[in-house]
Amino acid sequence: MRDVAVVGIGVMRFGELWETPLRDLCVNASLQAVEDAGVDRVDSIVVGSMACGLFTEQEHVAALAADYLGLGPVPATRVEAACASGGAALRAGFAEVASGLSDVVLVLGVEKMTDVSGDATTAGLATAAEQEYETFYGATFPGMSAMIARAYMERYHAAPEHLAAVAVKNHAHGALNPLAQFQNTITVDDVLQSVLVADPLHMLDCSPVSDGAAAVVLCSAETARRARKRPIRITGVGFATDTISLYRRPDLTRMAAVERAAKAAYAMARRAPGDIQVAEVHDGFTIMEICSIEELGFVPRGQGKDAAPSGLTALGGRIPVNPGGGLKARGHPVGATGVAQACEIVTQLRGEAGKRQVPGARIGLTQNMGGSAGSASVHIFEA
Repeated sequence: MRDVAVVGIGVMRFGELWETPLRDLCVNASLQAVEDAGVDRVDSIVVGSMACGLFTEQEHVAALAADYLGLGPVPATRVEAACASGGAALRAGFAEVASGLSDVVLVLGVEKMTDVSGDATTAGLATAAEQEYETFYGATFPGMSAMIARAYMERYHAAPEHLAAVAVKNHAHGALNPLAQFQNTITVDDVLQSVLVADPLHMLDCSPVSDGAAAVVLCSAETARRARKRPIRITGVGFATDTISLYRRPDLTRMAAVERAAKAAYAMARRAPGDIQVAEVHDGFTIMEICSIEELGFVPRGQGKDAAPSGLTALGGRIPVNPGGGLKARGHPVGATGVAQACEIVTQLRGEAGKRQVPGARIGLTQNMGGSAGSASVHIFEA
């Protein structure tokens, strides 16, 4: 298996991009990545997108991207794994290069979510849950995440303030990121006084509805030597699934897919949790970051609640988590998120993150998951 490196990144500011059509999102991020890489060809395109058909009535998104990039007849394939679509696309692109099937692969994550009403967006996202036994009876992702939060709070004596501290931290990081959807700081009181969405989750515990795209260019180590900027290797890859439904899980506070994906990535990279110096993790809801950092091995079980309040996961802490603002502040166009996480880690390992730079960072991790952790991807990056 060949070594694989990221040689180019492109990410746009996420938000409510009313005037930008889906095809332009694809093109803008992709051209940024190709220009950053300085490559003169692309052998293959992999696109991560969850629900373009539901949100924009456009399927066949990979061919659309290739068409408007002027890259046909290059093979272009779409990958879907709910909110983990971007991470799954990155894994697929990695496999193409590692296997020798392609030498230069463009991985694109994209979603345009604001062309429909809020109710339609909520219903579209709920298609990532089990339809017959959960969604049919009214379950939504805020509701299911609230059940996870309530179970965690009961078992580990956590309070709403612990969840709110995650949002406060990630907004503080997002305020330093010119590409974040939200660049405002908030307080714990702001979170607790915001509208209650699904008890105990308030509006400011939830990531926003976003439009946007992100892209990376992957290539073999040999090709990477000719790259315009310092290549960042992907040394570990893990992907796993769990029951798609919550009712079948023995413990609502556990995310087995995240744990299994992390173990696979650590083993492949020959690394341990303590080696990671910066991480981008999936914080679609504040409770998800708390549970995820436990499954990734950054803190013992039951202590994830204390990480943000103590400063452990803030910039300047032992393991900065979501320095780009996370899904909470950077935004969450679901298919783009996993690729945007990779762009942030590459930016950190290049030393180009500006005010949010983690000093001396050389090993980073991304964790992206679909649904209520029904699927999860983990990637380890090294400078």
